[in-house]
Amino acid sequence: MTVSADVDRWIFGEAWTGSQIQDHVTTLCDTIGPRWSGTQAEWQTIDYIRSVMARCGLDRVEVEEFDFVSWSWSRANAWVLADQADRFDLDILPFIRCPSFRVDARIVDVGFGTQREIDKAGPLNGRVAIMAMAHEPFSEPIPPAYRLRQVAAAGASAAIVIDPKTGGRREYHSAHDSRDPDFDHPPLPCVAATREDAARLRRTPAARIHIDVETAAPRVQSANVHGVLEGELWPEEDLVLGGHHDTVFGTPGGNDNSSGTITVLETARVLAQLRKTLGTRPGRSIHFVTYAAEEQGFHGASQFVTRHYAAEHRPRLALNLDELSAGPMKGIVLGFEHLRPLVQQQLDTMGDGLACHVMAQLDNSSDHFPYLRRGMDAAHLWRWRFRSRHAEADFHHEPADTADKLNVRELKEYVAQMSRLMLRLSQVEPDAWPQLGVSTDD
Repeated sequence: MTVSADVDRWIFGEAWTGSQIQDHVTTLCDTIGPRWSGTQAEWQTIDYIRSVMARCGLDRVEVEEFDFVSWSWSRANAWVLADQADRFDLDILPFIRCPSFRVDARIVDVGFGTQREIDKAGPLNGRVAIMAMAHEPFSEPIPPAYRLRQVAAAGASAAIVIDPKTGGRREYHSAHDSRDPDFDHPPLPCVAATREDAARLRRTPAARIHIDVETAAPRVQSANVHGVLEGELWPEEDLVLGGHHDTVFGTPGGNDNSSGTITVLETARVLAQLRKTLGTRPGRSIHFVTYAAEEQGFHGASQFVTRHYAAEHRPRLALNLDELSAGPMKGIVLGFEHLRPLVQQQLDTMGDGLACHVMAQLDNSSDHFPYLRRGMDAAHLWRWRFRSRHAEADFHHEPADTADKLNVRELKEYVAQMSRLMLRLSQVEPDAWPQLGVSTDD
């Protein structure tokens, strides 16, 4: 089956002239604002998304509740005492899932946290290590979490991690690796410090630091919002288009991830309206979902996969939308190789020079990961990973990720291209589709 030029033109026209993006931006970023999963603000978001999906004319819309162990912080203070006359405060931010802790100890600079630098720094027992988050130049890149694990193994009681941003900015980070079941929690208490504060620390040898952090881990209720546009030919087969609706503390999440949430909603609206206006329906069912708790460990996406795909039933492809205002539309990145020819063929029929690539590793950067770790075919967009990243996309996991960081014009293009691609993928004959995912062991 092929998508006609008339249908393509209609989709582009509706994505641009019928756009409701600006209304969604105002509601999510300005009216609701920060929406950490499990909070009242997130439940406002869930209700708003449900009402939008219901108005789209989807065949069904569900709010799928679940509970999980959340995380929050209420106090994060730090001050440095070089001598009795030289005391200064630090602006710190706890890492996500950091435990409550208090420490009063000497500071040891471990550079980039490589084993060579740790050994050179001398004994770390009971001390607070200060470590750069950035990679050591010209050396093999080691993720910060693994360098922090080395710091913990050397005996440090806590770590101050230097955020690479300038201008007194720092953001939320994590210190574990969700790909490794034995590395699912931070190896030691960690806080982020600004680059400027860290420079002063490094200019204060033998300084003593006091850190007081209070956090909590309550069990909370949250929910994914799930809408379905049923397929005409193979309704039992699924495509999934999703993106997380939550943000980190204190940020309205213009780019991360109002951009992805809105593109899910607008793609659902365009394809539902296409069916109503032209009678063009997807061949297989398209599931539109906004995930909760992405920022806290992909709980929403994990719950969705468990609820809908725990048995032998698997989606043909789950496409994840995250941080779409980081750059223009460039293509698709698959988790596994076998769908590459099929997806590239569909992109080629769109005639816009979009490319399909395959990640060289099991990518755990967003909500495609819960699918991938179970061997299900999933993909994300190029986003900022390879080229053409907007400077505004540097405002990430911080209060300055506001509504103005969301690029409305480019989002209209994303909506049009996602609508065209999802429609095409839905109409590929089942016999032309390669294998369905890979084994969990693979």
